[in-house]
Amino acid sequence: MKHLITAIMLAGILVSCNQKPGTGSTDAEKSAVGEPDRTVLPIKEPIRPTYKELDARNATPPSRFHVTPPKGAPNVVVILIDDMGFGVSEAFGGPVTTPVMDKLAENGLKYNRFHSTSLCSPTRVALLTGYNHHSNNMGCIAEAATTFPGNTGVRPQSITPMAEVLRQNGYNTAAFGKYHETPPWEISNSGPFDRWPTRSGFEKFYGFIGGETNQWSPLIYDGSTLVETPKDPNYHFTTDMTNQAISWVRYQQALSPEKPFFIYYAPGATHAPHHVPKVWAEKYKGKFDQGWDKLREETLERQKKLGIVPQNTKLAPKPADIKDWDKLSSDEKKLFTRQMEVYAGFAEQTDYEAGRLLSAIKDLGVLDNTLVIFIAGDNGASAEGQMNGMYSEMTYFSGIAETVPDMLKHYDDWGGPSTYPHFSAGWAVALDAPFSYTKQVASDFGGTRNGMIINWPAEIKAKGEVRSQFGHVIDIAPTIYEVTKIPAPKMVNGIEQDPIEGTSLAYTFKDAAAAEQHKVQYFEMFGNRAVYEDGWFARTIHRPAWKLKPATTLQDDKWELYNTKEDFSLASDLAAQNPDKLKEMQALFMKEAEKYHVLPLDDRLLERTNAELMGRPTVMGNRNTVTYGEGMKGMGVDVFIDLRGKSYTITSEVAIDAKGNGVIVCQGGRFGGFSFYLKNGKPAFTYNYLGMKSSQIIASQPLKPGNYLLVYEFKTDGAGLGRGGLGTITVNGKKVAEGRIEITQPGIFSVDDLADIGVDDGTWVTDYGVSAKFTGKINYVNIQRK
Repeated sequence: MKHLITAIMLAGILVSCNQKPGTGSTDAEKSAVGEPDRTVLPIKEPIRPTYKELDARNATPPSRFHVTPPKGAPNVVVILIDDMGFGVSEAFGGPVTTPVMDKLAENGLKYNRFHSTSLCSPTRVALLTGYNHHSNNMGCIAEAATTFPGNTGVRPQSITPMAEVLRQNGYNTAAFGKYHETPPWEISNSGPFDRWPTRSGFEKFYGFIGGETNQWSPLIYDGSTLVETPKDPNYHFTTDMTNQAISWVRYQQALSPEKPFFIYYAPGATHAPHHVPKVWAEKYKGKFDQGWDKLREETLERQKKLGIVPQNTKLAPKPADIKDWDKLSSDEKKLFTRQMEVYAGFAEQTDYEAGRLLSAIKDLGVLDNTLVIFIAGDNGASAEGQMNGMYSEMTYFSGIAETVPDMLKHYDDWGGPSTYPHFSAGWAVALDAPFSYTKQVASDFGGTRNGMIINWPAEIKAKGEVRSQFGHVIDIAPTIYEVTKIPAPKMVNGIEQDPIEGTSLAYTFKDAAAAEQHKVQYFEMFGNRAVYEDGWFARTIHRPAWKLKPATTLQDDKWELYNTKEDFSLASDLAAQNPDKLKEMQALFMKEAEKYHVLPLDDRLLERTNAELMGRPTVMGNRNTVTYGEGMKGMGVDVFIDLRGKSYTITSEVAIDAKGNGVIVCQGGRFGGFSFYLKNGKPAFTYNYLGMKSSQIIASQPLKPGNYLLVYEFKTDGAGLGRGGLGTITVNGKKVAEGRIEITQPGIFSVDDLADIGVDDGTWVTDYGVSAKFTGKINYVNIQRK
């Protein structure tokens, strides 16, 4: 066979330059040339010709069919920073040094009236498709999905992601960092994988699936495969994902330089946890001692000098719930300034890492024809840290308010691996200057207004100019479609596609005074709602992010009216002077809300994290028992059995070796979780309450090597979340340890330290010694809740 293949290859070389013309199919040859119909995907291949000629040497082969992008189609890089407010970066007047953004803006365009949806997942699906978030069924995050249209968390078949459209039109595509668009009940080996990044148009994905991750110890997927965090004492995820992105684009250009690429670079920064090497945070030591009230004023003045806001712009009123800085105690000021120093360092490090990717593209010689869209935030700065901030963000999900004295114990380590921190809501308001509110508040520009920079040296010749046309994240995909000359598809896989809902911003590239084309836009999140039309903005503040429940019903909300052409920051409510205009705008909101599946509104917050209550699926469903096998790991809240508020039994058949160490089953990590394990041969169970209090139950005597049936049983003190109970460990039916667990977490343990069998990936629930890996063999782990 080897000699036959060699002979064929040699013969091909000899005749390739002396092929005799033969008889082929003229129609087939004609169908292989010319511009294909790109509105139907996949692009249809030509009809295969038939031949009457016996001898291939006497026939003309048809051209090979392959899809190529339109001539001159640029590379595209979309950079999306997480939880960065309008007033963070120095490029938009903020206090954080961002030289990469500055350089891009100096050689491109800054957009000062660009908007997100006010929350991460909704913004991301809107950006990656060109359709409103409710049209994508992502009314909020999928972890809070319901069964109402607009809120199911499952992208409809009538919407195809932009990455898939580009891929099927000849682009290489890759995503790095955060991908929070996959329904949580689909994040397991059971899939389905349709809404994972590699089935949503990205040929390459390296990052985390979910809302946030521990930057020091992340849960990383390469494609759909869970991979171990690199063993590097200086490891940080933003650096790691950037290295991966640089490696990928170098490979792409080495192997397929004729193909344009699309890179979606979406770091988990600057979302909590605010994790950054101390050297970055120390750059800001003492720079926020003036406090958040003065910072708002300073930011507005810088914004005016830069021409980011009109000269008549006023600071919108600070919410009454936010304390005046000069009324804080010395301990509060000490803690809060450290929180902001760490955040600022985190933000600057992120800018630096994005710059490394752009420098790599420049070194490859292709930056000139690369459209770079840099969006500084998928929503406003986050006030989810509540009034004091948090040493561990997991306390938020359990409704536990952390105290300033307790947090000051972590002052020196703030931002390091032993913390999972968030800053105070006062800083979020300051970093959204000149506006009033923050992330989650879709009815205030503090929640939705994000600075954007577009740079494309080959086509955008304007340098350092500001564009003030209204824009929204649904405009990004149409913009990319226009500049790449690739149409939004009308049919994909035989399914008719919904008409694209965004408006291309390409008309602004060469004309600062071009008439605004995106004229109407609704906003809605958790009952906070508004509508924009030709400069007018009607809104109601239903609930700020630092409150878990609204003060009024949806029916009793007070509406306000603003003329944004004259009032950039929404400082002057005109509702009383223009009641008819307000009614007109309210009616417009209802019209848009019905059209885009916004109705009915759902203002519940923590209740929506209860899958059973909302009617959305979980992998476990209504089962009360499940059997796991060794090696199963990374099982999330919607995948692993939920033991909160329940009595339960863990039964495992194991073979113990001479070492007798390691995890049998665990869920969570350093900042809350439980673990059933062996330590020096002794069966043990540890319950870690929010990283604040740890309860251990452990046998007094070690087990000899051999086969055992180990059981841990927990009997709760009564119905309801958060209750304590009695824990018992038995070995082959004999009780070897017993103890009280006084309190349990009512909320989730973690979004990235998940459930594992035979190991504790990520941060550890407790100290296992040298390794968390089980040294013997686990035949099975059965968990039964009662």
